[in-house]
Amino acid sequence: AKFPKKCQPLRSNAKCFGSFGVSKMPPSSKHCDRPYSFTHTFDTIQINANRQTPRGVVHTNAKRGDYSDFLKGVDPENTEIVSRVLEKGLRAVDRWDVAVTDFLTPPEAQDAELACTRVGDLTVVTWGGYPQAETQRLAVGRTEQVTASGGGTPEEILALVSVEGNFMFDPATHRDFLGAILNTGIQRSKVGDIVLQGEKGAQILLVPELVDFMETALTSVRSVPVSVSRVGLDSLNVRPPKVDTLRTVEASLRLDAVASAGFRMPRSKCADLISNGDVRVNWKGPLKPSRSITSGDVVSIRGKGRLEIGEISETKKGRYAIEITRYL
Repeated sequence: AKFPKKCQPLRSNAKCFGSFGVSKMPPSSKHCDRPYSFTHTFDTIQINANRQTPRGVVHTNAKRGDYSDFLKGVDPENTEIVSRVLEKGLRAVDRWDVAVTDFLTPPEAQDAELACTRVGDLTVVTWGGYPQAETQRLAVGRTEQVTASGGGTPEEILALVSVEGNFMFDPATHRDFLGAILNTGIQRSKVGDIVLQGEKGAQILLVPELVDFMETALTSVRSVPVSVSRVGLDSLNVRPPKVDTLRTVEASLRLDAVASAGFRMPRSKCADLISNGDVRVNWKGPLKPSRSITSGDVVSIRGKGRLEIGEISETKKGRYAIEITRYL
């Protein structure tokens, strides 16, 4: 169907398998003086088609698709994703909506928030399901819209499913559950944190639109048959992280030296893990053992937890006193 210029429907950047996330084209309409808009499954929570953006707002100074001024300081690996977030946000501002992204990793979310803060009249709210959530969805829109709605209701943005099975004799890891989900055709960006529940299974956060599909498509994890059912977000069972604080004095701020002290393992073993790509700083890798660590960095080792680097001070002998918090 062809539409007059002022009635072009919203275009989606959502990518998914099968029929999920496919936009339904609106019926043809007569020419009108207001932009035509419709509800999109993944992009918007609500549309107010009668509201129009006043001319001259700050964000319209940039050409659509040219976000170079807003992307300064953004990791080149995240440029494409952050650009899509900006596009969603600007579209939401134009239409007085609140737009929601897919689940983003910590560095992606950090860069997206950085870019959005540079856009006038654009506010970001994060949704992960619980305070320590790693993967989060961002709700973006006009400040007054986001402030009034809080970015939307939890049920509109997040869904929680319980994956239950008998894992007493065949324990499953986070990777096992994620692999089983991806094998159904669901994209990684549609799935949030996976919270293991011991021998009972796991609780999984995901976009609400895919709950019905997961309930029928996910039938086993490893060799264990499972049943999937939606539960309320208030049923999320997250164990408080175990925290250990320590203070160490090191001759340098090299990654292998600091990680060795924080994780209490030989420095040579840390160097091997770094070389193998199992160590990340601020969720980024691969790295070199000689990389310098600074205050505020987050050092993680697969299966070993993570370190948060606190205050760093230099001693009289020229060594470095480092405050470290370890999350087990």
